Amino acid sequence: MKTITVQASGSYDVIIGKGLLAKSGEYLRQVSKAETVVLVSDDNVFPLYGERTVNALEAAGYKVLTFVFPHGEQNKNLAVYGQLLETMCEAHVTRGDIVAALGGGVVGDLAGFAAATYQRGIPFIQLPTTLLAAVDSSVGGKTAVDLSAGKNQVGAFHQPSLVLCDIETLDTLPEEQYRCGCAEVIKTAMISSRDFFDSLAKTPVKAQYEEVIGTCVQLKAEVVRQDEFDTGVRMMLNFGHTFGHAAESCSGFGILHGQGVAMGMAAITRAAVKKGICGEEVLTDLLSMLAAYQLPADMQYPVEAVLTAVLSDKKNRGRIISLIVPEAVGRCRIEKVETADLKGWAEAGDIG
Repeated sequence: MKTITVQASGSYDVIIGKGLLAKSGEYLRQVSKAETVVLVSDDNVFPLYGERTVNALEAAGYKVLTFVFPHGEQNKNLAVYGQLLETMCEAHVTRGDIVAALGGGVVGDLAGFAAATYQRGIPFIQLPTTLLAAVDSSVGGKTAVDLSAGKNQVGAFHQPSLVLCDIETLDTLPEEQYRCGCAEVIKTAMISSRDFFDSLAKTPVKAQYEEVIGTCVQLKAEVVRQDEFDTGVRMMLNFGHTFGHAAESCSGFGILHGQGVAMGMAAITRAAVKKGICGEEVLTDLLSMLAAYQLPADMQYPVEAVLTAVLSDKKNRGRIISLIVPEAVGRCRIEKVETADLKGWAEAGDIG
């Protein structure tokens, strides 16, 4: 078992190990005196782990209110967010209570944003059940819902009080979701460590879950400590995300987040090679890794549609957008690009 402490506007532990959901009530009692836990999950995860989690929370003396919504990014929206708030209000949830997010990134984003805004903010904890959520979205305090015009357009920074990564939940992870989590792991390696990247080529992620999750969380904890509100070094975690989010949007969220990130990493690396920022070997290594984890590398959406989606993205700052560009495997840089020049980057990335 690993414990990593995140230092942000408040400090909290990320605990990684087996059997943590069955002890979630005990762990929560160490950080919360709440009477009620609002357990938010989706209709894929709750049938698998809902009863185990409810039993653990009730055994620790909590009253549990459950909110289960249909799975998928398309349901991370203002309507479902409003339903959750209404449910909490009708049940007389107070600022002394706590929200728990049981699921993947969609559940964590929705539940976290509800916690950030209900009665001007109540505590919440993350119980990630996907690899992607464990290595990325459950840590760092970003919460949001989508608008029809763009992903994560309405949100808040709201750090959790605790994150419990029970790696036993990854045993039931569908293969496609596993591969999507691997995309975020590869992203972490591309921006931070050649040695970590090489380890992913030698040993499958699923054969070293605790080590991989710990490595990713440790990096993110350090980045969040330096830049909680995403104005500097934390932008590096967006490698592959600018074009990746656009791919998700262009597909009508028919592709998963990790698939979009994989496409985005490949596109921006192709562009970096053509612009002389990195060598051809960087692209070769990345494409080889994506292929090994059966992740897509081509983005076959019209360039204009991709650009429209990018310009709706929250990373856009007026006429400037920050692209995270690889210089080598394990090292990236922030490239400030005029929006007028973005089409050239997309075309250099072989988008379309």
